[in-house]
Amino acid sequence: MACTSSAFFSRFRRLGWFSGLAVVLGTSVSLAEPPSSPAPGAPSAAPTTDPEPPAATSTPAETDAAPSDAPAEVAPGSPEAPAPADAAAPPAESNLQLTPPPAEAAPATTGVSGAPEQSKEPATRVFAEDWWSHSRPLFEIHGNFRVRAELFNKFALNRRDTPSTALWPRPADNYYTPINGGQSFGPVQCTPNEAGTGSGTDRTESKLVGCKNNTQAGANLRFRLVPELHISDNLRILSEIDLLDNVVLGSTPDSYSVVPSGYGYAVRNPDGSVAGNASQSTTTEPPASGVNSLSDSIRVKRAWAEYASPIGELRFGRMPNQWGLGMVYNSGDGYDSDYQSTVDRIMASTQITPLDLLVAGAWDFPAEGATSASLSTLDSQAYDLAQADDVNELVLIIARKKSKELEALALTKGELVLNTGLHLARRTQQLSNDQGSGDGAAAGAGTCQMGMTGAALDGPPGSSTFQRRGLALWIPDLWVQLLYKKFRYELEFASYYGTVENSTNDASDYSTAPGAKGYKIREFGLASELEQKLVEDRLKLGFNFGWASGDANDEGLAPARTPSISHNGSDTFSTFRFNPAYRVDLILNRNILGRVQGTYYFRPSVSYDFMRNPNGQRLGGQFAAIWTRASEFLQTPGNARDLGIELDGSLMFQSKDGGQNDKPDELGGFFAMLQYGVLFPMSGLDHLPQENGPSTNAAQVLRLHLGVLF
Repeated sequence: MACTSSAFFSRFRRLGWFSGLAVVLGTSVSLAEPPSSPAPGAPSAAPTTDPEPPAATSTPAETDAAPSDAPAEVAPGSPEAPAPADAAAPPAESNLQLTPPPAEAAPATTGVSGAPEQSKEPATRVFAEDWWSHSRPLFEIHGNFRVRAELFNKFALNRRDTPSTALWPRPADNYYTPINGGQSFGPVQCTPNEAGTGSGTDRTESKLVGCKNNTQAGANLRFRLVPELHISDNLRILSEIDLLDNVVLGSTPDSYSVVPSGYGYAVRNPDGSVAGNASQSTTTEPPASGVNSLSDSIRVKRAWAEYASPIGELRFGRMPNQWGLGMVYNSGDGYDSDYQSTVDRIMASTQITPLDLLVAGAWDFPAEGATSASLSTLDSQAYDLAQADDVNELVLIIARKKSKELEALALTKGELVLNTGLHLARRTQQLSNDQGSGDGAAAGAGTCQMGMTGAALDGPPGSSTFQRRGLALWIPDLWVQLLYKKFRYELEFASYYGTVENSTNDASDYSTAPGAKGYKIREFGLASELEQKLVEDRLKLGFNFGWASGDANDEGLAPARTPSISHNGSDTFSTFRFNPAYRVDLILNRNILGRVQGTYYFRPSVSYDFMRNPNGQRLGGQFAAIWTRASEFLQTPGNARDLGIELDGSLMFQSKDGGQNDKPDELGGFFAMLQYGVLFPMSGLDHLPQENGPSTNAAQVLRLHLGVLF
């Protein structure tokens, strides 16, 4: 999804040919049913120049500054350019009209003096220089549709941990006993032949044994719409809407739904038309939150507006947040992305064109705490109940980025191009009003806990319980890009640096010592990408490296599914975590660990397009090897740095019927991709010697991706 000001020029290219043709021919153009008044937000007169609006996005890699030495395009009739001699009326030999000619005008009449009266231009004529002031809003829809089938094999790596502590829980239909003993997990409902433990097929209950299965497979789909309403050449509204957002195929049969019951939900009773079990399902139902799914069929994820003026650009609303390589802030707009960075923001930016410099400031709303929203007054405008529990964040962006035109020119001349930028955020919070654990508000902090277990959606004043947070955090993020001919090198370095007085949702670890500043936050991360294009850009050689600082006092690498970690009395948090949308492999960091966190990796890769036609049709493949190690060996299950070596391969086909096929490096239209990966776990993922556990097994993944991009 395009979030930069370059989209304005693309719109001008799509619409500007019409007015440009009229300028070249020196004639006015007759339009059918012209608007009686300018569209809302449209300028009352044609702009004198048509510069590209300054980009206000927080992604320097996507910023398109207008060339400083490019000649300005001046509209005929503007103050900066003299009006053409024939601008008042079309030349006699020109009779260009796009609509049927009007009825023949009546003969000219004479005035009192006998001189013929000056004829007036027909009301239906619109001159080229007034085109934008008379243009109607333009509506565009972009997006993608995808279906992904995935098969996971032995992702548990043959480890025998309890489901709550496992890196990857074993399949629910796999019977096993954890290595530390205790309760067994999994069904005892299979014959020895089905379980692979013997040849018996007796289905007598006493003869059944524990089921064995190491495979998890399924498919999911998503239809993403990105509508754009272009009110004028410098004003637009954008949004993002997901339909059936990552819905697992077969997850909402008509045989299953729930109904409210007490403080929770209960499975509804059969209604007679359905037997109440999955084997009798006859159709699927649309997902409905609280009925048969955790989310609804339609999810509006983003909506924001952009206004460009001669001095800069203003953006406001709920918008994507992207910076650099996406190690920290990643908009997640890729065709295979699941996670996103979305921010509620008001941002203003301006460009110093001669220096290719972008300066932007933003006011973010990460979290406001409880609001006055009430189930009894749904139509009223809610407001924030308290200020001290707000997470406040201010952002400063300074970036130097050449425009695409000047960048391409410099690379053609064999010149070195250096782009760089700094994204600096300051985040603070005084009190916390987050959901705690326990029964009721008296048990600890909780958002609108009304004396019941958990939190309520309706939070009237007086129902919140606060705890002191005392957060003061700096988040600097530096990005550097180096380009030379067909060579690209990018680096992003970021840090979380600050203090927090209380890291939990109650007073259990609040630092009360006199003069104490609480706990230190010292987290550092780095990501780099190197790429060389060869053989008419068909061959790409790459090498990626990334590092996330670890913490020897943390127990485990803390996968995303783990709710909390033990810090063993240390006063410093130092485990850095990449944005989960920044992916480097198919198994270990993407699924088992959930993201790059507390580890570092080396990733050489090679890709080649076997077929690449000018019409967009393409057939290519890629191979990558990823070696992952822990930054602190004490965080790993096996107390060793080496976690594993992963080999990933993919084969991709793109058809020639895409709307983006004029961009050879971007997918468009129908495409299909087949991926396979295998992970060879190493000592860091093995059991400890004293645990006497079984040896780990290799994990495999097979993925099929079918999609349409438009």
